[in-house]
Amino acid sequence: MFDDRSRKYKNQYVSLKSVDIEKYEPFVGKHMIDELKWISEPLRNKVWANINSTFVGGGVAEMLQSEVPLARSLGIDCRWFVIEGSDSFFSVTKKFHNMLQGIDQPITLQEIFHAYLDTIDENTRNVRVVGHMVVVHDPQPAAIIMNGNVYGHILWRCHIDTTNASRRIWRFLLPYINQYWGAIFTTEEFIRTPLQIPTYKISPSIDPLRVKNKQYSRKEALGNLSSLLDKNDIDPDRPIVLAVSRFDVHKNQKSIIKAFKLLKNEFKGKKRPQLVIVGNSATDDPEGQKMYEDIIYEAGEDKDIYIFLNVKDNDRVIGSLMTIADCFIHISTKEGFGLVVTEALWHGTPVIGSKVGGITKQIIHKHNGFLVEPYDYSGIAKSIKELIQDKDMRKELGKNAIEYVREHFLLPQMLYKELILMRYYLEIDNKIPPFRINDLTYREISQALYGRTVWPFSSDDLKKRIETIIEGFEASWD
Repeated sequence: MFDDRSRKYKNQYVSLKSVDIEKYEPFVGKHMIDELKWISEPLRNKVWANINSTFVGGGVAEMLQSEVPLARSLGIDCRWFVIEGSDSFFSVTKKFHNMLQGIDQPITLQEIFHAYLDTIDENTRNVRVVGHMVVVHDPQPAAIIMNGNVYGHILWRCHIDTTNASRRIWRFLLPYINQYWGAIFTTEEFIRTPLQIPTYKISPSIDPLRVKNKQYSRKEALGNLSSLLDKNDIDPDRPIVLAVSRFDVHKNQKSIIKAFKLLKNEFKGKKRPQLVIVGNSATDDPEGQKMYEDIIYEAGEDKDIYIFLNVKDNDRVIGSLMTIADCFIHISTKEGFGLVVTEALWHGTPVIGSKVGGITKQIIHKHNGFLVEPYDYSGIAKSIKELIQDKDMRKELGKNAIEYVREHFLLPQMLYKELILMRYYLEIDNKIPPFRINDLTYREISQALYGRTVWPFSSDDLKKRIETIIEGFEASWD
């Protein structure tokens, strides 16, 4: 396991250095910046650790790349650990991911006990993760709670749409999840029973300072894209329908292609629309290449469909494409949140999204985009046609889209809630966070009945133990 200070990754992720928090004021206002400074003051030099399965690829890695530096700017010792795994580990955790999102797949005891649990053991054998608050992200590292080398108030954060989770995989993960101090979900609809720990609702967010989220003028965007457009004969004066995501069965790119081909029949003799699909690979997703090949096959010889994988200067290209696109389309069959929807909205591009998961928390139908059924090809085609043909509608929905993201889904707003949670678990505040979801839980009832936490020592004793361990851990780094 490597943390962000390890020699192997020391110079590769420079964004993990502290960032000036004042740079966010133009986006969220002075009041929010002042609030963050105030609530973080008692947390200065406290350790907040995060554990996930990849440094690059996917929304969790992107959020941590921005959130760690921002938390550090407030004086918090924010750390980021990434578990290592073999191809077999990521293959079985991809099955976990699919099964939690409702796809039933065969899974063997060999995969669970060898590829998964043995890998978790290897990651924790010689490394300890210590923090006043530790957040473990998604199912890949979930079992790490049981290995005895993670210390602190440990929370599990689920970024996946688990509304129809496979009963088999949920029952396997549940004993691990119930050992956490609490769990964070994107929305209350994702919570499965029987959880015995407090649950909280915190929406993911985007970082307006990232290159991808820079709000370009059309002229700037076209300048950034000149090489890509010229090389691939993409005409920016013709309508552009854009889709960006990992190549994954849940992202449903094949349905986008089917709907687009249906749409083209409406434009004979007119300026035909173009479909641009862009995807990136993730190191913890072994199925991406196969899905990419399937999508290429689905597109066939259609010269108005352009499919790209891991484009050069990715963030600048994606942000620029979102700027010039007439509409953005994201019709996942399952979606924990869909940060790419947030990004497109932030660029003022109306989004056609499916009525699933976290997408419905971002798109207000006919206010900043359209909500559709993921396999309603004719309905999707109709929505694309409306946006392509009605410039005034595009402009109005785009304006609403930017303001909706500004109000709800920018990084400082997410960080604010997480710091409230950290204050609560460190007993700086006694008031239950307003984004708590469930009522009194087994863990809290046990505390009330026995006058102690479900740990074999008191809360004050736990604090002292964490401080002692952290001092020893820091000494071992020197």
